[in-house]
This record gives sequence, C-alpha cells and structure tokens, in this order.
Amino acid sequence: MSRKKYVVELSSGERERLQAIISKGKSAAKTILKARILLKADQGPLGEGWGDRRIHEALESNASMVARVRRELVEEGLEAVLARKKRAHPPIRPIFDGEAQARLIALACSEPPAGHARWSIRLLADKVVELEIVESAHFNTVGRALKKTISNRI
Repeated sequence: MSRKKYVVELSSGERERLQAIISKGKSAAKTILKARILLKADQGPLGEGWGDRRIHEALESNASMVARVRRELVEEGLEAVLARKKRAHPPIRPIFDGEAQARLIALACSEPPAGHARWSIRLLADKVVELEIVESAHFNTVGRALKKTISNRI
C-alpha cells in the first residue's frame, strides 16, 4: 500500500464543525460533500480513515475531487476547503465601463435619428461604434447595459 502524501487528521473542533454542516443541511451540496469526504478521510483517533477509492465510491463522487479536497485541507486549511475561491477580477472586462455607459444613456435619451420615432437597441449599437464610444458592441450588450438603468425611453 502506498503512503499518502496528504494525510487528513482533524481536530475535535474541526470534526464537530463538519458534522454540524452535514446535520444542518443548510449549506451548498458541494460543501456538504466536502465535509463528508473529510470526515471519511480522517486518519485521527476518531476518524474512519477510509481510502480515496472507498470514499468516492461510497459518496458517489470522483477520485480527483477526493484527492483535491484532501490536498486542499493539508495545504490551505479547513476554511479554504469549505469556502469558494473568489475571483480577483471578472473573467472578461465589461465593454461599457462607467464613462461609456453614461455616454450610452445620454445617447439613448437624446433625439432619435431622422426617420425614426425612437432609438432601437440595434440603432444604439451602431451609433456607439460610429461615435467611437466603444470599439464594437453587439445589440444584446447594449440592451444589458441599458437594462441596468431606469431609462424607460427606449
């Protein structure tokens, strides 16, 4: 049998906290699953000391998740395992930042072009590119940017 690199040994306080998470049932399903994995993997005197294969079969998880939870506990602690990692930045920078959105709203509140009774979202998308407010914009993006405001003229 190979020696485990990341051995889980929980203190009594950590065990109580994990058992409370499971018994209350108020946490996210993934958090409850991680708590169950840690309790089964506990090699301490009160732990069950199950192996990864037995844990993932019993809890209907996958082996990589069991190994990842075990590693995360040893390297980063219990809080890191139970809490979701926050992103430092959004994955994609918003097209309409504060200034561009303000200019879009001002444009939407202005008089529509000749031959139109009001601004359509497609017209606005074309005009913000023409006025070089943004480099390019899809009409859905313009609609989402305007939806965040209280402008009802569109």
